[in-house]
Amino acid sequence: MYPDFQYLLQNLFGTEMPEWLSIFKTFGFLVALSFLGAAWTLTQELKRKESQGLLVPEFETIEVGHPASANELFWAAFLGFILGYKVGGFFGNAATIAPNPMGYLFSLQGNVVIGIVGALLMAYSKYAEKKKDQLPEPKTKRVATYPHQRIGEIVIIAAIGGLAGAKIFNAFETWDDFIANPAESLLSSSGLTFYGGLIVATAALWWYARKHNIPFKHLCDAAAPGLILSYGLGRLGCHFAGDGDWGIFNSAYVTGADGHLHAATMADFQQSVLEAGQYFRSNFGMHVPQKYAPAPGWLPDWMFAMNYAHNVNNEGIALAGCTGNYCAVLPAGVFPTPLYEFATCMILFAILWSLRKKLKYAWQMFGLYLIFNGIERFFIEKIRVNYKYDWGFLHPTQAEIIAVVMVILGILLLVFAGKRKEEIITDTVKS
Repeated sequence: MYPDFQYLLQNLFGTEMPEWLSIFKTFGFLVALSFLGAAWTLTQELKRKESQGLLVPEFETIEVGHPASANELFWAAFLGFILGYKVGGFFGNAATIAPNPMGYLFSLQGNVVIGIVGALLMAYSKYAEKKKDQLPEPKTKRVATYPHQRIGEIVIIAAIGGLAGAKIFNAFETWDDFIANPAESLLSSSGLTFYGGLIVATAALWWYARKHNIPFKHLCDAAAPGLILSYGLGRLGCHFAGDGDWGIFNSAYVTGADGHLHAATMADFQQSVLEAGQYFRSNFGMHVPQKYAPAPGWLPDWMFAMNYAHNVNNEGIALAGCTGNYCAVLPAGVFPTPLYEFATCMILFAILWSLRKKLKYAWQMFGLYLIFNGIERFFIEKIRVNYKYDWGFLHPTQAEIIAVVMVILGILLLVFAGKRKEEIITDTVKS
Protein backbone atom coordinates (compact mmCIF):
# COMPACT_ATOMS: atom_id res chain seq x y z
CA MET A 1 0.00 0.00 0.00
CA TYR A 2 1.00 3.65 -0.33
CA PRO A 3 -0.09 5.51 2.84
CA ASP A 4 1.82 8.65 1.85
CA PHE A 5 3.72 10.19 -1.03
CA GLN A 6 7.10 9.02 0.24
CA TYR A 7 6.02 5.37 -0.06
CA LEU A 8 4.25 6.05 -3.36
CA LEU A 9 7.20 7.75 -5.07
CA GLN A 10 9.74 5.28 -3.67
CA ASN A 11 7.71 2.44 -5.18
CA LEU A 12 7.31 4.20 -8.52
CA PHE A 13 10.96 5.23 -8.94
CA GLY A 14 12.70 2.54 -6.88
CA THR A 15 14.84 4.98 -4.91
CA GLU A 16 14.76 6.67 -1.51
CA MET A 17 12.62 9.81 -1.29
CA PRO A 18 12.82 12.75 1.17
CA GLU A 19 11.09 12.06 4.48
CA TRP A 20 9.08 15.31 4.35
CA LEU A 21 7.02 13.84 1.49
CA SER A 22 5.38 11.55 4.05
CA ILE A 23 3.35 14.53 5.29
CA PHE A 24 1.22 14.29 2.13
CA LYS A 25 -1.18 11.39 2.53
CA THR A 26 -2.44 9.33 -0.40
CA PHE A 27 -5.94 9.18 1.07
CA GLY A 28 -6.08 12.96 1.48
CA PHE A 29 -4.86 13.47 -2.09
CA LEU A 30 -7.59 11.24 -3.54
CA VAL A 31 -10.22 12.85 -1.31
CA ALA A 32 -9.11 16.23 -2.67
CA LEU A 33 -9.47 14.85 -6.21
CA SER A 34 -12.94 13.60 -5.31
CA PHE A 35 -13.96 17.09 -4.19
CA LEU A 36 -12.57 18.59 -7.38
CA GLY A 37 -14.48 16.05 -9.47
CA ALA A 38 -17.70 16.70 -7.56
CA ALA A 39 -17.20 20.47 -7.83
CA TRP A 40 -16.74 20.22 -11.62
CA THR A 41 -19.82 18.07 -12.20
CA LEU A 42 -21.90 20.25 -9.85
CA THR A 43 -20.78 23.42 -11.66
CA GLN A 44 -21.75 21.95 -15.04
CA GLU A 45 -25.15 20.87 -13.76
CA LEU A 46 -25.86 24.19 -12.04
CA LYS A 47 -25.02 26.05 -15.27
CA ARG A 48 -27.29 23.74 -17.25
CA LYS A 49 -30.18 24.29 -14.85
CA GLU A 50 -29.57 28.03 -14.93
CA SER A 51 -29.83 27.97 -18.72
CA GLN A 52 -33.17 26.15 -18.36
CA GLY A 53 -34.47 28.84 -16.02
CA LEU A 54 -34.71 26.47 -13.07
CA LEU A 55 -32.13 28.43 -11.09
CA VAL A 56 -32.01 32.21 -10.97
CA PRO A 57 -29.42 34.64 -9.60
CA GLU A 58 -29.63 36.31 -6.22
CA PHE A 59 -29.36 40.12 -6.38
CA GLU A 60 -27.76 42.22 -3.70
CA THR A 61 -26.70 45.84 -3.35
CA ILE A 62 -23.10 46.45 -2.37
CA GLU A 63 -20.83 49.45 -1.95
CA VAL A 64 -17.52 49.44 -3.80
CA GLY A 65 -14.50 51.71 -3.64
CA HIS A 66 -13.97 51.65 0.11
CA PRO A 67 -10.44 51.31 1.54
CA ALA A 68 -9.69 48.23 3.61
CA SER A 69 -11.46 48.38 6.96
CA ALA A 70 -9.79 47.53 10.26
CA ASN A 71 -12.00 44.45 10.50
CA GLU A 72 -10.91 43.20 7.06
CA LEU A 73 -7.25 43.77 7.86
CA PHE A 74 -7.60 41.98 11.18
CA TRP A 75 -9.16 38.85 9.69
CA ALA A 76 -6.67 38.80 6.81
CA ALA A 77 -3.81 39.02 9.31
CA PHE A 78 -5.39 36.36 11.53
CA LEU A 79 -5.75 33.94 8.61
CA GLY A 80 -2.19 34.69 7.48
CA PHE A 81 -0.86 34.03 10.98
CA ILE A 82 -2.66 30.67 11.25
CA LEU A 83 -1.43 29.54 7.82
CA GLY A 84 2.12 30.70 8.44
CA TYR A 85 2.16 29.29 12.00
CA LYS A 86 1.10 25.84 10.86
CA VAL A 87 3.02 25.67 7.56
CA GLY A 88 6.15 26.98 9.28
CA GLY A 89 5.84 24.32 11.94
CA PHE A 90 6.27 21.61 9.32
CA PHE A 91 9.86 22.59 8.61
CA GLY A 92 12.27 20.53 10.65
CA ASN A 93 9.46 18.50 12.20
CA ALA A 94 8.26 16.42 9.25
CA ALA A 95 9.24 13.11 10.84
CA THR A 96 7.16 13.67 13.98
CA ILE A 97 4.19 15.25 12.18
CA ALA A 98 3.95 12.78 9.30
CA PRO A 99 2.24 9.90 11.18
CA ASN A 100 -0.69 12.13 12.22
CA PRO A 101 -0.85 15.47 10.36
CA MET A 102 -4.50 15.94 11.36
CA GLY A 103 -3.50 15.86 15.02
CA TYR A 104 -0.80 18.46 14.29
CA LEU A 105 -3.27 20.80 12.58
CA PHE A 106 -5.49 20.81 15.67
CA SER A 107 -2.60 21.09 18.13
CA LEU A 108 -0.88 24.24 19.46
CA GLN A 109 2.36 23.40 17.65
CA GLY A 110 3.68 25.76 15.01
CA ASN A 111 6.22 28.46 14.16
CA VAL A 112 5.50 31.91 15.63
CA VAL A 113 8.02 33.80 13.46
CA ILE A 114 6.64 32.46 10.17
CA GLY A 115 3.14 33.02 11.55
CA ILE A 116 3.91 36.73 12.04
CA VAL A 117 5.38 36.95 8.54
CA GLY A 118 2.23 35.30 7.15
CA ALA A 119 0.03 37.78 9.05
CA LEU A 120 1.94 40.78 7.65
CA LEU A 121 1.84 39.44 4.09
CA MET A 122 -1.89 38.66 4.16
CA ALA A 123 -2.77 42.01 5.75
CA TYR A 124 -0.71 43.89 3.17
CA SER A 125 -2.24 41.83 0.35
CA LYS A 126 -5.74 42.78 1.53
CA TYR A 127 -4.71 46.44 1.90
CA ALA A 128 -3.20 46.53 -1.62
CA GLU A 129 -6.23 44.77 -3.12
CA LYS A 130 -8.65 47.29 -1.64
CA LYS A 131 -6.33 50.21 -2.44
CA LYS A 132 -6.29 49.21 -6.10
CA ASP A 133 -10.08 49.32 -6.32
CA GLN A 134 -10.52 52.40 -4.10
CA LEU A 135 -12.58 55.25 -5.55
CA PRO A 136 -12.58 58.96 -4.63
CA GLU A 137 -16.22 58.48 -3.70
CA PRO A 138 -17.58 54.97 -2.92
CA LYS A 139 -20.40 53.83 -5.21
CA THR A 140 -23.41 51.60 -4.78
CA LYS A 141 -24.16 48.92 -7.34
CA ARG A 142 -26.49 45.96 -7.75
CA VAL A 143 -24.84 42.63 -8.52
CA ALA A 144 -26.26 39.25 -9.52
CA THR A 145 -24.73 36.04 -8.16
CA TYR A 146 -25.69 32.78 -9.87
CA PRO A 147 -25.67 29.49 -7.96
CA HIS A 148 -22.72 28.16 -9.96
CA GLN A 149 -20.67 31.18 -8.82
CA ARG A 150 -21.10 29.99 -5.23
CA ILE A 151 -19.41 26.66 -5.92
CA GLY A 152 -16.42 27.53 -3.71
CA GLU A 153 -18.65 28.22 -0.71
CA ILE A 154 -20.71 25.09 -1.43
CA VAL A 155 -17.62 22.88 -1.54
CA ILE A 156 -16.20 24.35 1.69
CA ILE A 157 -19.50 23.86 3.54
CA ALA A 158 -19.80 20.31 2.18
CA ALA A 159 -16.20 19.55 3.19
CA ILE A 160 -16.53 20.89 6.74
CA GLY A 161 -19.96 19.32 7.28
CA GLY A 162 -18.85 16.07 5.66
CA LEU A 163 -15.71 15.76 7.79
CA ALA A 164 -17.61 16.56 11.00
CA GLY A 165 -20.40 14.10 10.18
CA ALA A 166 -17.97 11.39 9.10
CA LYS A 167 -16.10 11.65 12.39
CA ILE A 168 -19.24 11.80 14.56
CA PHE A 169 -20.86 8.78 12.93
CA ASN A 170 -17.57 6.87 13.00
CA ALA A 171 -17.46 7.47 16.77
CA PHE A 172 -20.86 5.77 17.07
CA GLU A 173 -19.71 2.92 14.84
CA THR A 174 -16.50 2.36 16.87
CA TRP A 175 -17.85 3.42 20.24
CA ASP A 176 -15.42 1.42 22.41
CA ASP A 177 -12.37 2.90 20.66
CA PHE A 178 -13.89 6.39 20.86
CA ILE A 179 -14.56 6.13 24.60
CA ALA A 180 -11.04 4.80 25.20
CA ASN A 181 -9.41 7.77 23.44
CA PRO A 182 -11.86 10.47 22.20
CA ALA A 183 -9.21 12.99 21.14
CA GLU A 184 -7.23 10.51 19.02
CA SER A 185 -10.44 9.15 17.46
CA LEU A 186 -11.67 12.60 16.42
CA LEU A 187 -8.31 14.02 15.29
CA SER A 188 -6.97 10.94 13.52
CA SER A 189 -6.69 11.21 9.74
CA SER A 190 -8.35 7.79 9.43
CA GLY A 191 -11.73 6.57 10.61
CA LEU A 192 -14.36 8.29 8.46
CA THR A 193 -17.96 7.17 7.90
CA PHE A 194 -19.25 8.30 4.50
CA TYR A 195 -22.93 8.25 5.36
CA GLY A 196 -22.36 10.39 8.44
CA GLY A 197 -20.61 12.93 6.25
CA LEU A 198 -23.40 12.79 3.67
CA ILE A 199 -26.14 13.40 6.27
CA VAL A 200 -24.45 16.32 8.03
CA ALA A 201 -23.23 17.91 4.78
CA THR A 202 -26.76 17.65 3.33
CA ALA A 203 -28.22 19.40 6.38
CA ALA A 204 -25.60 22.17 6.13
CA LEU A 205 -26.24 22.65 2.40
CA TRP A 206 -30.02 22.76 2.99
CA TRP A 207 -29.41 25.69 5.34
CA TYR A 208 -27.10 27.36 2.81
CA ALA A 209 -29.53 26.87 -0.09
CA ARG A 210 -32.38 28.30 1.99
CA LYS A 211 -30.26 31.32 2.94
CA HIS A 212 -29.46 32.13 -0.71
CA ASN A 213 -32.84 31.18 -2.23
CA ILE A 214 -31.49 28.22 -4.18
CA PRO A 215 -34.20 25.56 -4.70
CA PHE A 216 -32.88 22.63 -2.69
CA LYS A 217 -34.43 20.05 -5.02
CA HIS A 218 -32.44 21.36 -7.97
CA LEU A 219 -29.26 21.59 -5.91
CA CYS A 220 -29.69 17.93 -4.88
CA ASP A 221 -30.31 16.81 -8.47
CA ALA A 222 -27.26 18.77 -9.68
CA ALA A 223 -25.06 17.26 -6.98
CA ALA A 224 -26.14 13.61 -7.41
CA PRO A 225 -23.68 12.51 -10.15
CA GLY A 226 -20.77 14.19 -8.36
CA LEU A 227 -21.68 12.52 -5.07
CA ILE A 228 -21.34 9.02 -6.50
CA LEU A 229 -18.14 10.04 -8.33
CA SER A 230 -16.55 11.48 -5.19
CA TYR A 231 -17.59 8.46 -3.14
CA GLY A 232 -15.88 6.13 -5.61
CA LEU A 233 -12.67 8.18 -5.67
CA GLY A 234 -12.72 8.34 -1.88
CA ARG A 235 -12.93 4.56 -1.72
CA LEU A 236 -9.90 4.37 -4.01
CA GLY A 237 -8.09 6.50 -1.45
CA CYS A 238 -9.15 4.04 1.28
CA HIS A 239 -7.71 1.20 -0.78
CA PHE A 240 -4.31 2.72 -1.54
CA ALA A 241 -3.88 3.97 2.02
CA GLY A 242 -5.12 0.71 3.51
CA ASP A 243 -7.20 2.50 6.14
CA GLY A 244 -9.21 -0.52 7.29
CA ASP A 245 -12.18 -0.22 4.94
CA TRP A 246 -11.59 -3.71 3.58
CA GLY A 247 -13.79 -6.79 3.65
CA ILE A 248 -13.87 -10.02 5.61
CA PHE A 249 -11.01 -12.51 5.33
CA ASN A 250 -10.69 -14.66 2.25
CA SER A 251 -9.41 -17.87 3.83
CA ALA A 252 -8.09 -19.07 0.47
CA TYR A 253 -5.03 -16.82 0.91
CA VAL A 254 -2.54 -16.31 3.75
CA THR A 255 0.49 -14.07 4.16
CA GLY A 256 3.82 -15.86 3.92
CA ALA A 257 7.08 -15.05 5.66
CA ASP A 258 8.02 -12.89 2.65
CA GLY A 259 5.01 -10.62 3.32
CA HIS A 260 3.22 -11.70 0.14
CA LEU A 261 -0.06 -13.54 -0.22
CA HIS A 262 -0.04 -17.22 -1.12
CA ALA A 263 -2.84 -19.62 -2.02
CA ALA A 264 -3.88 -21.64 1.01
CA THR A 265 -6.16 -24.34 2.31
CA MET A 266 -8.54 -23.93 5.22
CA ALA A 267 -5.97 -25.71 7.36
CA ASP A 268 -3.36 -23.12 6.36
CA PHE A 269 -5.76 -20.32 7.28
CA GLN A 270 -6.49 -21.86 10.67
CA GLN A 271 -2.75 -22.11 11.28
CA SER A 272 -2.33 -18.41 10.46
CA VAL A 273 -5.11 -17.62 12.94
CA LEU A 274 -3.20 -19.50 15.63
CA GLU A 275 0.14 -17.87 14.78
CA ALA A 276 -1.38 -14.36 14.79
CA GLY A 277 -3.66 -15.15 17.71
CA GLN A 278 -3.23 -11.84 19.50
CA TYR A 279 -4.26 -9.85 16.42
CA PHE A 280 -7.30 -12.01 15.70
CA ARG A 281 -8.48 -12.16 19.33
CA SER A 282 -8.18 -8.43 19.93
CA ASN A 283 -10.08 -7.57 16.75
CA PHE A 284 -12.57 -10.40 16.30
CA GLY A 285 -12.77 -12.40 19.51
CA MET A 286 -13.69 -16.03 19.02
CA HIS A 287 -15.29 -15.58 15.60
CA VAL A 288 -13.12 -14.58 12.64
CA PRO A 289 -15.30 -13.44 9.68
CA GLN A 290 -14.12 -15.35 6.64
CA LYS A 291 -15.17 -16.96 3.39
CA TYR A 292 -13.15 -19.45 1.33
CA ALA A 293 -13.14 -18.07 -2.24
CA PRO A 294 -10.09 -18.77 -4.42
CA ALA A 295 -9.93 -16.72 -7.60
CA PRO A 296 -10.74 -18.58 -10.82
CA GLY A 297 -7.76 -19.13 -13.09
CA TRP A 298 -8.80 -16.43 -15.55
CA LEU A 299 -8.84 -13.66 -12.93
CA PRO A 300 -5.92 -12.22 -10.91
CA ASP A 301 -5.71 -13.13 -7.23
CA TRP A 302 -5.67 -9.46 -6.14
CA MET A 303 -9.29 -9.12 -7.19
CA PHE A 304 -10.22 -11.67 -4.53
CA ALA A 305 -7.70 -10.99 -1.77
CA MET A 306 -5.14 -8.43 -0.60
CA ASN A 307 -3.15 -8.24 2.63
CA TYR A 308 -2.63 -4.45 2.64
CA ALA A 309 1.07 -4.42 3.47
CA HIS A 310 2.28 -1.05 4.84
CA ASN A 311 -1.30 -0.01 5.62
CA VAL A 312 -1.74 3.42 7.19
CA ASN A 313 -3.31 2.06 10.41
CA ASN A 314 -0.43 -0.35 11.09
CA GLU A 315 -3.00 -3.09 11.43
CA GLY A 316 -2.00 -6.75 11.38
CA ILE A 317 1.34 -8.36 12.12
CA ALA A 318 4.91 -7.05 11.77
CA LEU A 319 6.52 -7.15 8.33
CA ALA A 320 9.90 -8.86 8.49
CA GLY A 321 12.81 -6.52 7.82
CA CYS A 322 10.64 -3.40 7.61
CA THR A 323 11.63 -0.10 9.21
CA GLY A 324 9.64 3.12 9.24
CA ASN A 325 6.15 4.24 10.15
CA TYR A 326 4.11 1.59 8.31
CA CYS A 327 5.41 -1.89 8.94
CA ALA A 328 2.31 -4.03 9.32
CA VAL A 329 0.58 -6.52 7.04
CA LEU A 330 -2.62 -8.52 7.47
CA PRO A 331 -1.87 -12.19 8.33
CA ALA A 332 -4.33 -13.36 5.69
CA GLY A 333 -6.02 -11.97 2.62
CA VAL A 334 -9.19 -9.89 2.82
CA PHE A 335 -11.66 -9.03 0.08
CA PRO A 336 -10.58 -5.63 -1.36
CA THR A 337 -14.05 -4.08 -1.02
CA PRO A 338 -12.82 -0.50 -1.68
CA LEU A 339 -11.86 -1.60 -5.20
CA TYR A 340 -15.29 -3.17 -5.70
CA GLU A 341 -16.97 0.03 -4.59
CA PHE A 342 -14.72 2.19 -6.77
CA ALA A 343 -15.54 0.14 -9.88
CA THR A 344 -19.26 0.06 -9.06
CA CYS A 345 -19.41 3.80 -8.41
CA MET A 346 -17.68 4.63 -11.68
CA ILE A 347 -20.34 2.61 -13.52
CA LEU A 348 -23.14 4.27 -11.54
CA PHE A 349 -21.64 7.70 -12.21
CA ALA A 350 -21.59 6.97 -15.94
CA ILE A 351 -25.26 5.94 -15.78
CA LEU A 352 -26.36 9.04 -13.84
CA TRP A 353 -24.29 11.36 -16.03
CA SER A 354 -25.83 9.89 -19.18
CA LEU A 355 -29.36 10.30 -17.76
CA ARG A 356 -29.00 13.85 -16.48
CA LYS A 357 -30.50 15.49 -19.61
CA LYS A 358 -33.26 12.91 -19.96
CA LEU A 359 -34.78 13.28 -16.50
CA LYS A 360 -37.16 16.23 -16.70
CA TYR A 361 -38.59 16.51 -13.20
CA ALA A 362 -37.17 17.55 -9.87
CA TRP A 363 -35.98 14.85 -7.44
CA GLN A 364 -35.71 12.14 -10.13
CA MET A 365 -31.92 12.31 -10.34
CA PHE A 366 -31.41 12.51 -6.59
CA GLY A 367 -33.92 9.70 -6.05
CA LEU A 368 -31.96 7.46 -8.43
CA TYR A 369 -28.72 8.37 -6.67
CA LEU A 370 -30.15 7.38 -3.28
CA ILE A 371 -31.39 4.05 -4.66
CA PHE A 372 -28.14 3.23 -6.48
CA ASN A 373 -25.91 4.20 -3.57
CA GLY A 374 -28.10 2.46 -1.01
CA ILE A 375 -28.22 -0.83 -2.94
CA GLU A 376 -24.48 -0.75 -3.62
CA ARG A 377 -23.60 -0.15 0.02
CA PHE A 378 -26.15 -2.64 1.40
CA PHE A 379 -24.69 -5.53 -0.56
CA ILE A 380 -21.04 -4.59 -0.05
CA GLU A 381 -21.70 -4.65 3.71
CA LYS A 382 -22.26 -8.40 3.43
CA ILE A 383 -18.53 -8.90 2.99
CA ARG A 384 -17.26 -5.98 5.11
CA VAL A 385 -16.24 -5.97 8.76
CA ASN A 386 -18.35 -3.52 10.76
CA TYR A 387 -20.00 -3.31 14.16
CA LYS A 388 -23.44 -4.97 14.11
CA TYR A 389 -26.39 -3.92 16.24
CA ASP A 390 -28.30 -6.60 18.11
CA TRP A 391 -31.99 -6.31 17.23
CA GLY A 392 -32.93 -9.82 18.23
CA PHE A 393 -33.39 -11.69 14.97
CA LEU A 394 -31.72 -8.87 12.98
CA HIS A 395 -28.07 -7.81 13.21
CA PRO A 396 -27.61 -4.87 10.82
CA THR A 397 -24.62 -2.58 10.56
CA GLN A 398 -25.00 1.19 10.75
CA ALA A 399 -24.37 1.42 7.00
CA GLU A 400 -27.01 -1.22 6.21
CA ILE A 401 -29.63 0.69 8.20
CA ILE A 402 -28.83 3.97 6.45
CA ALA A 403 -28.64 2.20 3.07
CA VAL A 404 -32.17 0.79 3.47
CA VAL A 405 -33.47 4.22 4.51
CA MET A 406 -31.79 5.76 1.45
CA VAL A 407 -33.39 3.24 -0.92
CA ILE A 408 -36.84 3.81 0.61
CA LEU A 409 -36.38 7.59 0.45
CA GLY A 410 -35.16 7.33 -3.16
CA ILE A 411 -38.25 5.32 -4.16
CA LEU A 412 -40.52 7.85 -2.43
CA LEU A 413 -38.81 10.70 -4.29
CA LEU A 414 -39.31 8.93 -7.64
CA VAL A 415 -42.98 8.31 -6.82
CA PHE A 416 -43.37 11.95 -5.80
CA ALA A 417 -41.65 13.10 -9.02
CA GLY A 418 -43.97 10.81 -11.02
CA LYS A 419 -47.04 12.31 -9.38
CA ARG A 420 -45.77 15.81 -10.04
CA LYS A 421 -45.29 14.79 -13.67
CA GLU A 422 -48.91 13.61 -13.88
CA GLU A 423 -50.14 16.82 -12.25
CA ILE A 424 -48.19 18.96 -14.72
CA ILE A 425 -49.54 16.98 -17.69
CA THR A 426 -53.12 17.20 -16.33
CA ASP A 427 -52.85 20.95 -15.75
CA THR A 428 -51.45 21.43 -19.26
CA VAL A 429 -54.34 19.46 -20.84
CA LYS A 430 -56.94 21.44 -18.85
CA SER A 431 -55.43 24.75 -19.85
